[in-house]
Amino acid sequence: TNSGETPDDGIDNDGNGYVDDVHGYDFVNDDGDPMDDNEHGTHVSGTIGAVHDNLTGVAGINPNVQIMALKFLSAGGSGSTADAVSAVEYATMMGVDVTSNSWGCPPEEGCDGVTLAIAVQHLRDAGQVFVVSAGNDGPQCSTVWAPASAEAHRLARL
Repeated sequence: TNSGETPDDGIDNDGNGYVDDVHGYDFVNDDGDPMDDNEHGTHVSGTIGAVHDNLTGVAGINPNVQIMALKFLSAGGSGSTADAVSAVEYATMMGVDVTSNSWGCPPEEGCDGVTLAIAVQHLRDAGQVFVVSAGNDGPQCSTVWAPASAEAHRLARL
């Protein structure tokens, strides 16, 4: 919870350029309501931070984690590179320790991997960790998708 914000008052109380970003930000709708309307982000967040021993059948890998929601994909799962970059820049500005990025974009769909790679590099330069998904689509995983492909190429150069 961003303690510098007052919920639902329509004011950027903490002066970071984002109005009512109490629990994160929605870059698709440009508002402070990052609620997941696709359910994938909620699923991944639960895998990471679900509480143990609460009789719900799910236990996350780190039940003590603090999670900030950053939404840049629509309910249908589509979005823009510009909104993805804005989300990465927001995470950098807010000083998150780790971002979990369970998404991808192929170049043929207009993904600007270079601009995204620059934003991710700024996040890394700030000492933050950028975790990417490898893909779930079997043979299609061999195609070049950002941001995972950019990270693979960066690691290969190390």
